Amino acid sequence: MNRLVLFCVFSTLWVTSAFAQGAKNTNRKMKRYVLEKRFADCPQPPAPQYNDLNNWAAHPLKTDPSDERPKGVSGSNEPPLADVFFVHPTSYTGNSNDSFLWNADIRNSNINDDTDKGSIRYQASIFNGCYRVYAPRYRQAHYFCFITPNLSDKKQALDLAYTDVKRAFEVYLSQHRNGRPFLIAAHSQGTIHAHRILREFVEGTPLQQDFIGAYLPGMPVPADSFSLIPPCKDSSDFGCWTSWRTWRYGYGISSFPAVCHNPITWTTDTLPASKSLHKGAVLQNFKKVRPQICDAKVEKTVLWVHHPQFPGSRLIKNPNYHIGDYNLFYMDVRSNASLRLRSFLSKNTSEKTERGTAK
Repeated sequence: MNRLVLFCVFSTLWVTSAFAQGAKNTNRKMKRYVLEKRFADCPQPPAPQYNDLNNWAAHPLKTDPSDERPKGVSGSNEPPLADVFFVHPTSYTGNSNDSFLWNADIRNSNINDDTDKGSIRYQASIFNGCYRVYAPRYRQAHYFCFITPNLSDKKQALDLAYTDVKRAFEVYLSQHRNGRPFLIAAHSQGTIHAHRILREFVEGTPLQQDFIGAYLPGMPVPADSFSLIPPCKDSSDFGCWTSWRTWRYGYGISSFPAVCHNPITWTTDTLPASKSLHKGAVLQNFKKVRPQICDAKVEKTVLWVHHPQFPGSRLIKNPNYHIGDYNLFYMDVRSNASLRLRSFLSKNTSEKTERGTAK
């Protein structure tokens, strides 16, 4: 694949915290479970068919957790003018009690429930204010593929997962988009797959003219990942991408050359953003927005935040806030996604007006 995949072990550490649903199995059980067989010796789950709504975790034609909003958060009174294709992170973290080890069976209701109550509710719902949300279920690679020493197994598991994401995106393009502008959003394992979607489908193709931007947190994304899609410069930039990985102050820095944006200011500079600018987190109790609990500062390749203060936060001991990359900044991302869409639509309206005047 590329450096993004080769380095993904660093940013996929599993954190059980108050930010969202935690995994239920211990690392010891996970290790014993996954290493029973190599990838080549395991059967593969059947491939999903994306003309079946059951194979979408979020879709405009069904009611799902991406439709939910915390109390006091409003949506647009107008029909959404754009779409978001969201690739969820890993929710396959334990023994699924079936014969598939390295990749999830999307018929597994327990895994689907963890996905829906976790990333679809706490992450994909961020975009429901002015976007139609599409999020495919896919044969995601097991969590352990990110820490296994068997790199060929890891690659094969991730490649299999990507074949589903790719097919879902093709179905979205052919059956649902209908020329609408679109956003790509993902997290963690999802960012690996979204990165490939951007390279294979968007960059340098006619689709790029309708591309609003991409949110790619949870994985280290190098500045040179794309030739024609740059990192975003500021909060209203479009046709670009953003990425960040959240750690407590003093942790997480590596030598890997990744881009990091501050999701409070949407710049890559190292100026700290104070809590007073923080629009709001949505934590385990999804019903409430908690503003001004987080500061943020870009420190080389990662985002540093001081320990956020909210009921139960003292229980968070792990300095890796990976699982909260989105929902710590729920309202910041929600507001920004709306701003980038407005900028995109304004620019395109101006260009169409200019072309009409020239004629």
